[in-house]
Order: sequence, then C-alpha cells, then structure tokens
Amino acid sequence: MLLEYTAIAAFIIVTAAIGFIAIGLGMLFGPKKSTDKKAMPYESGMNPIGPGTRRMPVHFYLIAVLFILFDIEVVFLLPYAIAFRQLGLFGLIEMLIFIVILLVGYFYAWKKGALEWE
Repeated sequence: MLLEYTAIAAFIIVTAAIGFIAIGLGMLFGPKKSTDKKAMPYESGMNPIGPGTRRMPVHFYLIAVLFILFDIEVVFLLPYAIAFRQLGLFGLIEMLIFIVILLVGYFYAWKKGALEWE
C-alpha cells in the first residue's frame, strides 16, 4: 500500500533538492558586495523622489479579492457539471443551495458598493 506513495515522495524529494540547490548556487555565486547605489530603493541610477511607497485605496484589493472568490467558486461547479446525471435530484438541490449562497454574497457586495468602480 505504501508503494503507491513512492512516486509522490520521490517528487517531493526531487523538488526540495532542486530548490535547495538553486538557493545554494545563488548564495555561492551571487554578488556579495553592497554599495550605496545598490542600497537605494531603485537601481536605475536615478535618485528617488518622494517616499518609496504610497497609499493605495482599499477598493482595488476588495475588487481583486471578490474576483478571486467568485472565480474559485466557479471551479466548484465543474465537478457538479461532470457528475450531473449520477447525482440526481439530491445533487440538484445541493447545487441550488450553493448558488443561492453565492448570490447572497454577490448581492451583499453589490449593495455595499464593493463592485462600483470610481
């Protein structure tokens, strides 16, 4: 039974080894001398004007999170679409409940103004 997991274990070991080798080679052959220009926020040779960071409106992050949320929820519809006939009426009711929950969240975000672009 454990023989079936050998390929997964070998894959994990190989990927971890490649990661450690890449980090080790970077540390071994990478630049080590720090200069004032390299310590600057930008390495373009120009002096930065103003602070290195600026405030971003939370609205952009909210739109991104909502997009990812609803995009991932669509992924849950694919297994249902594949096994639609085997699930029968029970599967239909479960999917309707799932979609209603999604619609409640969508309408809540809509009423709060999270989807309005200014």
